[in-house]
Amino acid sequence: MVFLFRSGTFREKALLVFKATRTHARNLGTFVFLYKISMLILRHLNKTESQYDSFISGLIGGYTVFGRGGNSSVNQQICLYVAARVILGVAKLSTTPGYQLSPVPEVWREGINNNAWPAFASFSWAFVMYLFRWHPEVIQPSLRSSMTYLYVNSERWDGLKNLLWHNV
Repeated sequence: MVFLFRSGTFREKALLVFKATRTHARNLGTFVFLYKISMLILRHLNKTESQYDSFISGLIGGYTVFGRGGNSSVNQQICLYVAARVILGVAKLSTTPGYQLSPVPEVWREGINNNAWPAFASFSWAFVMYLFRWHPEVIQPSLRSSMTYLYVNSERWDGLKNLLWHNV
């Protein structure tokens, strides 16, 4: 995406990709380390693994690395990716037959299973397009830049080159 939507030389763009990749790897590696250490400590303190150890360890690692660690674009991307997977996972879990905490009546489960992903995808795109059209300032800068390139700049062209390859 950097090569498509960012300005600058090839070298500058490659450096941005390298830095983002390094930050991504460092943050995930740090999270894994903190999560594993927290799990070991909790297991040692309790003499066995509790049902909530993974939640507490995830909370500690998530806060330390992604919460307190800064609101960078890399952290936002990782957290939003994880949040989307959590939402879909909870939707599936809520419809799992025999799951004790399922608030969903049996008759609704098949409908939710069949429609969770289409609803999630549709509403995600509906909201982002609404925000981009009416409140673009609240959209994360790199997403806003990509959307401007695709949905605004693509309406202006003066030849085949910028119609087919690169917008004005």
